[in-house]
Parts: sequence; C-alpha cells; structure tokens
Amino acid sequence: MKITVISVGKIKEKFFTDAIAEYKKRISRFATVDIIELKDEKIPENASQKEEALILEKEGCAILSKIPKNSFKIAMCIEGYGLSSTEFSEKLDRIKAENSNITFIIGGSLGLCEKVKSICDMRLSFGKITLPHQLMRVVLLEQIYRAFKISAGETYHK
Repeated sequence: MKITVISVGKIKEKFFTDAIAEYKKRISRFATVDIIELKDEKIPENASQKEEALILEKEGCAILSKIPKNSFKIAMCIEGYGLSSTEFSEKLDRIKAENSNITFIIGGSLGLCEKVKSICDMRLSFGKITLPHQLMRVVLLEQIYRAFKISAGETYHK
C-alpha cells in the first residue's frame, strides 16, 4: 500500500521534520509514505477576496498536477467528516480493500480551492480548529500510524 501526502508549504522547523521522519519510519511497517511539498503562494497584506481566490486556484492547480493516478483522494478540510481514531482506522481498512493508493491533501494557509475538494473521494477533518500546515502534517501521520496499529490489533498509547 502507498500513502501520498500532498501539502502546500515547506517545513523549516527541525522539531516538525523530526516528528514527520519518525512517523514515516513507524508507518513503513504497514505502507510506504511519499510526501510532496508544494510551494505556497505569498499572500499580500490585506489581500482582497479576488487575490485570495487566485492564490487558492494557483495552489490548487499545483496540487492537481501531483495527485497520483488511481488513488483514493482525501481532502483535509475543516468542513470534512470528523472521525474518531477507531472510525478512521475502519475507514482506512475499507479504502485499502479497494485501493492500493491513498492520497491525503493539505492546503496552505487559505485552505483548499473548491476544484481540489470536488475531485476528492472524501473530505476529512480533525476538528473545527485551524492547524498550521506543518503541524497538520504531523497530526495526520500520527493518526495514520495509529489507524494501522488499531487495524493490526496492536496496542498504542491512548
């Protein structure tokens, strides 16, 4: 099984890169993980709605160009479904039964454009709070690892 994470924005902080590397290593028992970092567009101070829409569209085009073919696509967005860790594990099991590739998509500071969300097979939310894309990547990888551990019947710190 292959998991791809497409994320807008680079991670510069060592503590985030260390956490991401650790969860990628842990997940490697269950699946391969490919992380694709895309350049985030600069948002002008006091950007208009039109400027923000153009930025979202530009980032969206970059995302769309990187989505692997024949992949189950999951948009990480605040209006997505909220699942418990157990429900997330069960959902991944159902997806894995029919797809060998799963792609998670994390937008930049403005989120994801509607074009990207509309081509996704699922919208997922980890709550109503807004997380920086760097931290969202860590949380996502941790939850994927937790889901695999649950699915395998292995214990993991609750």
